[in-house]
Amino acid sequence: MTAYPALGLVDAIAGQLADPNAVPLGSRVLSADRQHLAYGSPGIALLHIELAANGLGPWQRAHDWLAAASRQPLTSGPDSHPFYGVPAFAHALSCAADHLPGSYQRALDAMDRQIAVDVERRLDTAHRRLDAGRLTQLAEFDTIRGLTGYGAYLLRRNPDSSTMRAVLDYCVRLTEPITHHGETLPGWWAQTGPSGNPDDRFPGGHANTGMAHGIGGVLALLALAARKGSVTDGHHAALRTILAWLDRWKEETGGGPVWPYWVTQGELRSGRLGWSVPRRPSWCYGAAGLVRAQQLAALALGDASRQIDAENAFAAALTDPEQLKATTDNGLCHGFAGLAHAAARTADDAQPSTAGRLRAAIPALLAAVTPPRTDPDRMATALIQDEGGGPGLLNGAVGIALALLAPSTAAPPRSAWDACLLIA
Repeated sequence: MTAYPALGLVDAIAGQLADPNAVPLGSRVLSADRQHLAYGSPGIALLHIELAANGLGPWQRAHDWLAAASRQPLTSGPDSHPFYGVPAFAHALSCAADHLPGSYQRALDAMDRQIAVDVERRLDTAHRRLDAGRLTQLAEFDTIRGLTGYGAYLLRRNPDSSTMRAVLDYCVRLTEPITHHGETLPGWWAQTGPSGNPDDRFPGGHANTGMAHGIGGVLALLALAARKGSVTDGHHAALRTILAWLDRWKEETGGGPVWPYWVTQGELRSGRLGWSVPRRPSWCYGAAGLVRAQQLAALALGDASRQIDAENAFAAALTDPEQLKATTDNGLCHGFAGLAHAAARTADDAQPSTAGRLRAAIPALLAAVTPPRTDPDRMATALIQDEGGGPGLLNGAVGIALALLAPSTAAPPRSAWDACLLIA
């Protein structure tokens, strides 16, 4: 690879994570986190798959990590979810299979059948809950653990299947208002706090806007499906319902428009947000994910004005000192590398008038990750051994490496590794 600092770091991380049997912190990566896309072997395999698909690394490394993830049986059923167990492994395996015709097909076919069964069971539970007029749980619908995340996988693997259609039908129904104790709430109103657990700070629950755990992910899935021709009854109306909610809670600041991470019952009743501290513009919560979702929705609806507004909002966030000050790490989920990747993805689909602004912000984001005179090997070691992030995808070294590739090379990913994030 080039000596350019960002790509040098990618190379160093890949080299230090070449062999699953020699990886630092290997006991956890290969045991407790073995099946986890965010922290374990499936996520690490994605880096080697993307590099091999680009001709920048050997396929054997990808094979070795996929084998490490599947040495023992994978979890399916109620204890699995899009980032854990069979669905997580299937995402990584399918990314490899896309570039290796004929490989892994028997395993993928078996996992697809299991995933369809699990999704149908989840859908049945969700519709029973809706029929009874009860509030949802975040894990029912979100990107990480719920039906939106399953939809991301199905949209790649089986976009015309009845299961995919059923997920879209559910997403449409989720946007319909629900009456709870005489109060009209958005259909995605969760009865818990953002952690998914009861929380005294959220006595009446909340409406989550994030990509990871909120309605932002549903918006992105519906938009991506529409752009690929997978449309169900009420599809465009559902897109507009979510967009109207985001418009309602958008706030204009000196650094551009911002959206809350969530809306509480008190805020809903008063019509005013209770927060004022600038927040990081990340994928999981904030502009990087939420603006990309709005751009995709605008593209699906053919709304050029809304598209430009979304792109300008992201460009503003990427140059707002207050929002950038709130970004304190380098990770994919909510750090500078994730911002750079989302900016590159957004710029690829942007209007010419805004694409330039987005791309112009990327070098500073890359420099925040790998400042001048960065020693790639030392930084890779520090990232991999960091107790908070470790080697994994969502917060760790592999996610940083993957997120640096597209913005550094000005070329979109060759594999569909980021499909699980619903930004492409």
